[in-house]
Amino acid sequence: MTSKSVNRRNFLGQAAAATAVGVAIPYVNFGAQPKADETVIGHGSHRYRVVPNWGVLDAGKNPVNDCHEMVEDAKGRLILLTNETKNNVIIYDKSGKLLETWGTTYPGAHGLTLANEGGEQFLFICDNTRHQVIKTDLKGKELLKIDYPKETGKYDYPVQFTPTETAINPANGDIYVADGYGLNYITQYDRTGKYIRHWGGKGTENGQFDCCHGIVVDTRNKSNPTLLITDRRHNCLKRFTLDGKYLSTIALPGSYICRPVLHGDMVFGAVFRSTSDAYPNSGYIQILDKNDKVVSTPGGTAPVYKDGKLEEQRKDMSATAFMHPHDVLVDNDENIYVPQWASQKTYPVKLQRVS
Repeated sequence: MTSKSVNRRNFLGQAAAATAVGVAIPYVNFGAQPKADETVIGHGSHRYRVVPNWGVLDAGKNPVNDCHEMVEDAKGRLILLTNETKNNVIIYDKSGKLLETWGTTYPGAHGLTLANEGGEQFLFICDNTRHQVIKTDLKGKELLKIDYPKETGKYDYPVQFTPTETAINPANGDIYVADGYGLNYITQYDRTGKYIRHWGGKGTENGQFDCCHGIVVDTRNKSNPTLLITDRRHNCLKRFTLDGKYLSTIALPGSYICRPVLHGDMVFGAVFRSTSDAYPNSGYIQILDKNDKVVSTPGGTAPVYKDGKLEEQRKDMSATAFMHPHDVLVDNDENIYVPQWASQKTYPVKLQRVS
């Protein structure tokens, strides 16, 4: 048996033990600097302390189910999307205080993207159950619906379309829809919802996907923006031109990453499970620098590159901050908010940056 096999067996044993006893969010004290008895997760220049009880509400009045994604609007409000139809959208301030709720008609609420248009901000919601993408204003008024892309010739009926994420090109308002739980095509529309093109589909070729779960327009190179798209079951991100031509792959072995999120020169991503998408409570956060190298893995093992290749990562079994991270939001103070899928109906986790 190889050492890798032994390490994997040990990990699975630890994962099973953690699952048997349940994984809890730690309650820690926090101050200006971390103390010896505090739980600090992450590596190098990106280390974080868990903030206890952030955003916990009265579950009888404001319940959550799966907390799928979060965005921050121009007023600094934090907008959470959950598939709990008593309040699909929960809006916090940064202290975790409840500001507003709305939405009762999104049973499959999954993807949430914030877009700027003509000085206003709008939301794009991907609903798995409605098999639609819905554009709303920040009060919940529906402005546009995108149904299954029959123009592509790939879809025979609506339920084949199960969108997981959208990305909006800030330059022209084009809408990119990732059908991560459906047929795995990326479909591009103009700002009015008119079909432009599609590409991808399920497969193992460079231009194909096995769960294209997340997508973002990467504007870090302002002269040459591209698309970063999750290929979750292949443990990687793939880069494409804005018209769908494959460029490159960023390998993230062991990491089932949900969607890439830009913040400054960095890419952040929630990894909902590690080593296999069948192992529960094994998630963490991944942080990549401007060169697409992993520099920190809060809640996971330290990133190690050998001969220029990232070695397989997995959950750090001593870190119990997460169950199934599904998204990250990074605020202007470099703190991270982590909504989670299938995590006992818990509210998002806040990580305060300490280095």
